[in-house]
Amino acid sequence: MARADRLLRLIQVLRRHRAPVSAAALAEELEVSVRSVYRDVQTLRAQGASIEGEAGVGYLLRPGFLLPPLMFSDEELEALVLGLRLTAEHGDAALGRASAEVVAKLRAVLPRDLRQLVDETALLAGPARERPPETVDLAEVRAAIRTQHKARLAYVNERGDASERTVWPLGLGYFERSRVLIAWCEAKGDFRSFRADRITRWATLQERLPRSRMALLREWREREHIPAQLPGGT
Repeated sequence: MARADRLLRLIQVLRRHRAPVSAAALAEELEVSVRSVYRDVQTLRAQGASIEGEAGVGYLLRPGFLLPPLMFSDEELEALVLGLRLTAEHGDAALGRASAEVVAKLRAVLPRDLRQLVDETALLAGPARERPPETVDLAEVRAAIRTQHKARLAYVNERGDASERTVWPLGLGYFERSRVLIAWCEAKGDFRSFRADRITRWATLQERLPRSRMALLREWREREHIPAQLPGGT
C-alpha cells in the first residue's frame, strides 16, 4: 500500500472512534507495524492533524479535522492532473490559465512524495488539433451560467442568417472542434444549442433565471437522453 493511501486510511480509522485507539489496534487494522503507526501519526501531526495521545495510551482524532493533501490516492491524484492538463489543452484561454494555477496550488500543499507524483505523472494530454476561435469572452459566458443570469446574444447560424436572442444560459460543452452553449431561448420557447464561435456579441443581463438552472439542465438531459457527468451528476 502506498504511504499516502495508508495515511488516508489511518485518518479514516481514527475518525470512526470516539475513544482513544491503541497503536496495536491501528496496526492490526491497517496491516502495518506498530512502528509504522507511530511514524504516520507524527507525519499527520506535522500536516496539522489534531491527534491526541501517545504510545502506550492510544490516539484520538479531534473533530473538524480536514487534510486536503491526504484526501487523494495515487490514482485520484493522477486523474486530477490529467484532467487539468486536458483542460489546459482543450479549454478556453481563461480555463487554461486557471488549470496552471490549480496545479501550482496543489503542489504547494501536497506532501513531498505526492508532489513528486504530480511532477512525474506520465499521463499526457494530446494537443488540440484545431482550437475553435473565441469570438466572445467565454469566461463571461461561464460566469453568467454560474450566477444564473439571463443574457442577450447576437448569433449567425450555418446559413449566415443573423439574429439576436435573449437566452437562459445553462451549460457549455467543450468539444475538440467547437464549444456549444446549451440555453433556453425565450424567442423559441424551447431549449437551443449555439456554437460559441458563431456568437458575435454577448451581454449578461441583470435579470436572473426564473427557474433553477440545475432543474432546467436535467430536463434538457432527459429530453436529449444525455447521461449525467461527474461530479454531482449535473
